[in-house]
Amino acid sequence: MNGASAPRAGAPVIDRIRVTPLRHPLRKPYRWSQGVENHFYTLLVEVQAGDLVGIGECTAAPDPQAMALIVRRVAEGFAGQDPWHHTGLLAAAWKKHWTVWGCVVPRQFAQVASGLEMACLDLCGKLAGRPVWDLLGGPVRDSVGYFHFLQGETPEDLAEDARNAVAKSLPVLYLKVGMGEARDLAAIKAVRHAVPDARLRLDANEGWPIEVALRILRRIAEYNVEYVEQPTPAHSTEALARLTARSPVPIGADQAVFSLSDAHRVLANGGADMLAVGPREAGGLRATRHVAALAEGAGMTLCIHSSMTTGITTAAEHHVARTIPNLDDANQIMWQLLERDIVAAPDLSPDKGYLALPAKPGLGIALDAEALDKARF
Repeated sequence: MNGASAPRAGAPVIDRIRVTPLRHPLRKPYRWSQGVENHFYTLLVEVQAGDLVGIGECTAAPDPQAMALIVRRVAEGFAGQDPWHHTGLLAAAWKKHWTVWGCVVPRQFAQVASGLEMACLDLCGKLAGRPVWDLLGGPVRDSVGYFHFLQGETPEDLAEDARNAVAKSLPVLYLKVGMGEARDLAAIKAVRHAVPDARLRLDANEGWPIEVALRILRRIAEYNVEYVEQPTPAHSTEALARLTARSPVPIGADQAVFSLSDAHRVLANGGADMLAVGPREAGGLRATRHVAALAEGAGMTLCIHSSMTTGITTAAEHHVARTIPNLDDANQIMWQLLERDIVAAPDLSPDKGYLALPAKPGLGIALDAEALDKARF
């Protein structure tokens, strides 16, 4: 087939791929510039070869049932194929199901590719008896740093969460803004006054037009903010570049960087001071490494950006993070926002902001059968 060679004699082949939509209630309402969420949807992807099953996960926007149909259609081309050849299989799928029809939507394909590649890498790691980070070239660090995601409905709630985080020796705090100028300023002020010496980052999630962003950034410059992630709408990398050139606070790109070409464009035009990118945006773990290499060439770090996912994605992101030389020291995880994660082991809770997963085959995770059954819908 185009994009992948025939299975080698005696090589394992993919017997089947199961795609299961899941619904995950949250512990608290997730408040950000785009609204309020009470649950996340994901797709569990299971790639089976003989007695071994590789586990992956897709985000499921805009609709989990519709995305499940798309992933299943793409997965048809994997049946009977060598799981080690998944890169070529995905390249063939991109051409067959998207570009041949003039449907160039890399952000949608990235969701699909990320989950399928994740599951294939987990399967290949189990076949080889090696952790996924070894399949990606091996680790350059023993642990990965993560920031604490501040939660709360009011500035006072956020300030209290910040105090609790600092008391637990969590080194970096991350605050969602972009929810109205007055509310943003009150929240930033409350958090900074509560923890005057803590490292603080903000994420506006496209919530500030340039003129609003400049006004707010000038007012918060005194609060020693490390950077503000994606203040302006993602469709305009030019707007982000204009803001970066004038801002008194460093600017990060997130939603503006959903592909390798996006990253190249942002870096080439000076559109940001750092990049926040994860497998869902880039299209997989290897693609995340490619974006990291671009950032490294520009003298920047890469912050692993997680998404509305479970501990499956957390584990996968951790594996790729262990292999990236220019990784930021505070990255994102999202499973802790769930009412109940579907990963039973290992413990994915950072200790004082750091996590070091054991070196087990594949992603090294076991699912919670009861939680998984409850998440099906």
